[in-house]
Amino acid sequence: MQPSKVPAADQTLAILAHLATQRGPLPAATIATALDLPRSTVYHLLAVMQERGFVVHLPEERRYGLGIAAFELSSGFSRQQPLARLGRPLVAGLVDRLGESGHLAVLHGRDVLYLVEERAPRRPSLVTDVGVRLPAHLTATGRAMLAELPPAQLRALYPDRAAFESRQPQGESDVPDWSYGRLKRVLTEVRTRGWADEDGEVTVGLASAGAPVVDHLGWPAAAIAVTFPDDASAQLRESAVAGVREAAATLSRRIRGTRTPVE
Repeated sequence: MQPSKVPAADQTLAILAHLATQRGPLPAATIATALDLPRSTVYHLLAVMQERGFVVHLPEERRYGLGIAAFELSSGFSRQQPLARLGRPLVAGLVDRLGESGHLAVLHGRDVLYLVEERAPRRPSLVTDVGVRLPAHLTATGRAMLAELPPAQLRALYPDRAAFESRQPQGESDVPDWSYGRLKRVLTEVRTRGWADEDGEVTVGLASAGAPVVDHLGWPAAAIAVTFPDDASAQLRESAVAGVREAAATLSRRIRGTRTPVE
C-alpha cells in the first residue's frame, strides 16, 4: 500500500474505524499501540475529534469512545441506503439472467430485513418483500450472514432454544427442532462452501441460494439470494449459486470490502 498523501486524515479515519470495531471505549495508549501510532499524535487527533463530536472522553475511566457525530454518520448511511442503491442493479441482473426472483437483505438482530426485491416475470409472489423481516436462521440470506459472525456474537444472538422462531405451525412440521448445535453445523457447511441455501423453510415449494456481502472488516454487511422452485433443475441451481456468489463478491468490492466470499 502506498503511503497516504494526507497522513493526518488517514490516521483519524483509522482511529474511528478501530473504535467502531470495539465493544467499548478504549484508553488512548491502547489505540496508539493497536494502530502503531505515536501517542502524542493519537492524543492530538482525539482532542480534535472530541471537539467535533466524533469521540467522547470518559475522564473517570480515561477512555475514549465514539461520539454522537459518528452516530449521525451511521444514520446518514441508513437514510441514503447505499447498499440498496448499489445492490439493486446487481440483483436485477441476476433476475434477468436466471428468470427467477432475487433479493438483498441485511441482518437485524436475529432477523433479516429485506431492502431489495426484484420479481421475475410470471414467477409466484414471495414473502420477501421490501421491509419484511424473517427469522435469519431459516433463510438463505440469514444463514449466509450468520456464518460470517464471530462465535461469541452468534451465541449471544441464540442463547437458548427459545431464540429460534419457527414459521411452521406447531405440531405440523416434520423438520427437526432448531438448537444452537444444529445452527452451528449448518453454518459450518455454509462457511466451507461459501454460500447458503434453504429448501421450503420459508415457503413450501420454494428454495433459495444466498451469498454474503462483507465489508472492509470482514463483517457481513448484507446478503444476496435467488429464490426458485424446489424442483428446479440442477443446472438452474448451479447457475443460481454461481450468480449470487458473483453478485455478492461484486457488491463487497463496491463497498470496499477487503475479502470477498468467492476468494
